[in-house]
Amino acid sequence: MKIFKKPKTFFWTNHAKAKMRFYGLSEQRVKRVIHTPKRIEQGIAPKTVAMLQTAGSKKHPYEIWVMIQDKKDKRKIISTWKYPGITKAGEPLPEGILMEMQDADLC
Repeated sequence: MKIFKKPKTFFWTNHAKAKMRFYGLSEQRVKRVIHTPKRIEQGIAPKTVAMLQTAGSKKHPYEIWVMIQDKKDKRKIISTWKYPGITKAGEPLPEGILMEMQDADLC
């Protein structure tokens, strides 16, 4: 018999909600990235993880990124963004995104 764990509740920061509005991302789309990421990398803020999925067309690809922080009983969604193009694995985030997150005091 398989024992299922209680799912963690999502906690959305105001920054993440603002970015979702800016990039036109829904809650369900962000949850889908978290549930089935194409790649997982270490986040730039302490104790965070960044997940991504590719989207778009072959001619105009982009990536949807989600930065989360896991707590004991909840999963905090810190930020979401779209990156035009495809990044290489292990490549650092672009300076523009880093500056934006530092301005919002997220890292």
